[in-house]
Amino acid sequence: MTLHQGDCIQLTSDDHTYQVIGVDDRHDRCWVRRWPLARHGSPVFEISLQQVAATGHAHPPRKLQGA
Repeated sequence: MTLHQGDCIQLTSDDHTYQVIGVDDRHDRCWVRRWPLARHGSPVFEISLQQVAATGHAHPPRKLQGA
């Protein structure tokens, strides 16, 4: 599975959605935060790539200009 910055994923440990902030393929690590963001931001934390659920991933919805 290939992850990219901005992808939304789920973890094997829960059903929440997380946004990928960064990926370190060499060390099988990535940094994520809960999505959608909380009003005052969501903390970023590091996880192993093995913790990413194999159900696939998607880009978060983007706000359309003028919307």
